[in-house]
Amino acid sequence: MSKVEQPMHALAAFLPDNTYPYVAEYLHRYKVHLTVAKARSSVLGDYRNAYKDKHHRISVNGNLNKYAFLITLLHELAHLLTFEQYKHTVAAHGKEWKQTYSNLLAVFLQHNIFPADIRQALLQSLQNPAASSCAEVHLTRILANYDERKPGVFLLEQLPQHTLFTTKDGRQFTKGNKLRKRYRCQEVRTGIVYLFSPVYEVMVEDNSSTMD
Repeated sequence: MSKVEQPMHALAAFLPDNTYPYVAEYLHRYKVHLTVAKARSSVLGDYRNAYKDKHHRISVNGNLNKYAFLITLLHELAHLLTFEQYKHTVAAHGKEWKQTYSNLLAVFLQHNIFPADIRQALLQSLQNPAASSCAEVHLTRILANYDERKPGVFLLEQLPQHTLFTTKDGRQFTKGNKLRKRYRCQEVRTGIVYLFSPVYEVMVEDNSSTMD
């Protein structure tokens, strides 16, 4: 199975120091069924609202660093709080969710939880949070500094142009030029050009062609 329910006390291992009591308060209050998922390329977290005899359900990828895990969990908790107030009458990432998420972030920013660079990026997010932390390139770039990245894994923006790289699904691409916010990359096998986020994680076998 891709998801594993974690005992509440085990959750502390996935969170920054001294944040478990704050998180647990929300999980207990709203009777949240929390699961830690294996790495998913499409989402970092997921929320399903309570219905009939089922509790609210939240899943967060377990491969995230502690700061990214907490931010993703807060993102999903904001969905829960929005649902509690508005049910299905508002857009998933509409102004109601944005306000709820901003308020929740503000609560956690009152505590000395995040390093200065992450804190500053989150303060910028308060004004207009994105539908996913992945969509906030500046925040994603800073959070990536706290990852335990395996040898040969880089952010796409770290690679020189024309570098050959491999994606998580095994496809090979050549890095092209940047168009506004994304890079044009050509798939080796098909010749099709795709647009990639600059903070997309890729694998490079020969490290000599990467940044110093």
